[in-house]
Amino acid sequence: MQDDLFDTAKMRSDGTVVEVLADGSERAFPEQPMRPMTEAEIEAAAAADPDARPMTADELRKARRIPRIKTLRRALGLTQEEFAERYHVPLGMLCDWEQGRTEPDQPTRAYLTVIAHDPDGVCRALQHSQPT
Repeated sequence: MQDDLFDTAKMRSDGTVVEVLADGSERAFPEQPMRPMTEAEIEAAAAADPDARPMTADELRKARRIPRIKTLRRALGLTQEEFAERYHVPLGMLCDWEQGRTEPDQPTRAYLTVIAHDPDGVCRALQHSQPT
């Protein structure tokens, strides 16, 4: 059925999404949106969706500003093992944080914030602190 995008699309290994035609051939999706929306329509759609409701200014002020470890690790292009080794974080603990079993404590959250702002600087500092 052509109505359902997920029945006719696939993701290639390079991350691009293509439409799969009935004969099995592939076609790139058009660059322009499927249904162009004005800024007002986008805002109205977001406001109508209870799961995507924009935060109020008060909610934004109260929001915790802690880097999400999995997002941070992926943004750095590192595997769990590489991140754990580079930043001296126990691998099991990293896995627990990423899977939501535990949360980093306050000093670790501060450390993750520093990594998020200057990952290369943290890496250099840790290399200099290693005994020769």
